[in-house]
Amino acid sequence: MTIQHTALITGASSGLGAEFARQLAAEGHQLVLVARRLDRLEKLITELQQKYPQRMEAIRCDLAEVGATAELMDEIASRELSIDILINNAGYTPRDVFSQQTSPVVQAQLQVMVNALTELCHAVLPHMTEKNWGRIINVSSIVAFAPPGRGTLYSAIKQYVFTFSQSLDMDVRRVGVRVTALCPGLTHTEFHDAMDVADKAKKIPEILWTDAPFVVREGWKAVNSGQPVCTPGILNNVLAFVSKRLPERVRYALGTQNPLE
Repeated sequence: MTIQHTALITGASSGLGAEFARQLAAEGHQLVLVARRLDRLEKLITELQQKYPQRMEAIRCDLAEVGATAELMDEIASRELSIDILINNAGYTPRDVFSQQTSPVVQAQLQVMVNALTELCHAVLPHMTEKNWGRIINVSSIVAFAPPGRGTLYSAIKQYVFTFSQSLDMDVRRVGVRVTALCPGLTHTEFHDAMDVADKAKKIPEILWTDAPFVVREGWKAVNSGQPVCTPGILNNVLAFVSKRLPERVRYALGTQNPLE
């Protein structure tokens, strides 16, 4: 029987975040779901509580705001909850290249995918280390292995998440906490709709895609088995292996060719 823990999932209103909620709920874990769209979170909880009786909480939080993570942890504490499982899933990338982005847009990306992710890891560790048990999944991307994309912070940020997750796992695995960088490739979610590139994404061969339930299952399996990196799918593993071994000038040239541009 699965021991019931409490899972905090960011970006839980859709995509991988919502799927993590479904799969962890099915295992009996309590949920704290976080996103900007409270109505979407409440709808998801209504769906899940038709099947599962455990406690589920929805918290509206915009992680792009400075100080949001501290306010979020205070709100969680006020509800008398402690976090045993952290799924750092919140993330996005603007359509415009870096040189055309405004300063607030640049800062928001860093705040959501670097600062908030790092701060939440730091905030939940005292409880996890005290219990000698914890699970953290930081959602990176296969772009952490790939050539850098033209004019995007996204690939650089995901490389940070990839490296930070491994460093953190080295630090805390001795006390029973496991950390995994989940590096999915192309995945069927709302991500490309939000980027306004859905039509271009549809032209990419189906063999290169995975679906959200598969990615989540593989990520959850990986963190529980102590794997610091998870790249779901055989083809994605091959692409990651090959990409890392290309000469830098080849990687640079490939980075200028983005099928979603």
